[in-house]
Amino acid sequence: MSARTKPTIDSTSRERMLARLRAAPASHSAIDNAARLGQRIDAHYASRLERQGTAPLDLPAVFQTMLETARARVWRADARSWPALLAQQLHESGIRRLLMDPASAEGAALSDALPPSVEAISYLRPLEQWKTELFDTVDAGFTVARSGIAATGTVILAPDAGTPRTVSLVPPLHIALVYADTLHRDLHAAARAERWSEGMPTNLVLVSGPSKTSDIQQTLAYGAHGPSRLWVVIVDPDDMAAGATS
Repeated sequence: MSARTKPTIDSTSRERMLARLRAAPASHSAIDNAARLGQRIDAHYASRLERQGTAPLDLPAVFQTMLETARARVWRADARSWPALLAQQLHESGIRRLLMDPASAEGAALSDALPPSVEAISYLRPLEQWKTELFDTVDAGFTVARSGIAATGTVILAPDAGTPRTVSLVPPLHIALVYADTLHRDLHAAARAERWSEGMPTNLVLVSGPSKTSDIQQTLAYGAHGPSRLWVVIVDPDDMAAGATS
């Protein structure tokens, strides 16, 4: 029995293929195809908006409704009151260790408001040095969202060195702070307004509710691949802030 060998492409065939690609008309280039696809997507969303009506939506209200539908807890507050509100909720929920970036403006504000019962922990060590401690003793992770998508209740995160993806992925409770003026109507609006095509972040995370999965029998389980709970604080302008809602 002879062994089967994996077919290979010789250098002559490879050069012929590359030559055909280089000689292809400019109108059929990948850039032109992407531009045409972008125009089709824009036209689709414009048509849908026209059918739905162009009246402005209350994006924070829609965002909150969709998040709560996905089993997230949501509060709305202004820029001055959210740290105390969140600190109180952490204390009442028995959170003891909170992973966050105290160097950020929001992290510093929350740190100042935390009661003695809640310890703020920064992500300063390589994961290998404290993996067991992180997985076994950290109760929650706090992040500041880049923006949000109202139609789906989606929090958009852009992890960085101070708040890597681990902060929103490992602790059983993920807490996200979202500014109301960063909310977009839908995914298309977010991609266009933030100009993703001109500089897509290397790691953009979209969170729509707590982590959930289901088996072949359609039994839904939370927390199998990430946090089982999601809290979101929507920071409104001072004249829009509403009372806390759970």
